[in-house]
Amino acid sequence: MALPGPITNVYPSINCELINDCHMSQNTVDTANDATSPVPLVDSKPEDAPAEFADEVTEDAGLEAPVDGDTVCEPAKELPDSAAALAEAITLAAELTGEVESLKDEALRARAEVDNIRKRSQAEVASIRRYAVEGFARELLGVRDSLDLARGVDLSTADGDVAEKVVEGLDITLKQLDSLMEKFSIQAVEPEVGEKLDPELHQAVSTVESDELEPNCIHQCIQKGYRLHDRLLRPAMVIVAKPPTAA
Repeated sequence: MALPGPITNVYPSINCELINDCHMSQNTVDTANDATSPVPLVDSKPEDAPAEFADEVTEDAGLEAPVDGDTVCEPAKELPDSAAALAEAITLAAELTGEVESLKDEALRARAEVDNIRKRSQAEVASIRRYAVEGFARELLGVRDSLDLARGVDLSTADGDVAEKVVEGLDITLKQLDSLMEKFSIQAVEPEVGEKLDPELHQAVSTVESDELEPNCIHQCIQKGYRLHDRLLRPAMVIVAKPPTAA
């Protein structure tokens, strides 16, 4: 069977339309490919960039630049020193704490000792005040015994020798009492006649006219006074002279 001639020219109109459709499809595909393909990077050089942008790039590069090996190892080298300083601080704190506790203990002991001393002092002062006249009272007992012996003598039935001995006994007792008073610094205040009245030691109980004595001079001592050291126990009772009344 004989084949027909070339078919390319059999449907000329169909072929043109197919070709046009193919070209349009190819253009669409190319456009889509262009849209989805990555934008090529611009090969920019530092010298082509603006100066301000170059400075920012340089600063960023400086911040993010890796440090050298010495800088990285420096904190590790400081760790032993820090640990030693911490240990030393802990040791010092422990020592100071111990010293504080020791000082507290010493302060408490000192305070207790002061309290004990104060209590002992108060007790001693109270005892001294209570028994201050103990020695004087012990010495005074002998004087009391002598007076009791003199009082026991019956003078109504006694002869002259006995009465004389009683008087002698009283004199001895008075001397014994004077010695006791002198021992404890008790001094008699007994002004002389004609002595000027001293209000610190004498008390005038009466006055008497006298042309022999000056006014306010002691005419007579009625009762002795006494003082302990420089403290007056009792003033002397005296009569003082005054100018005579004109006739």
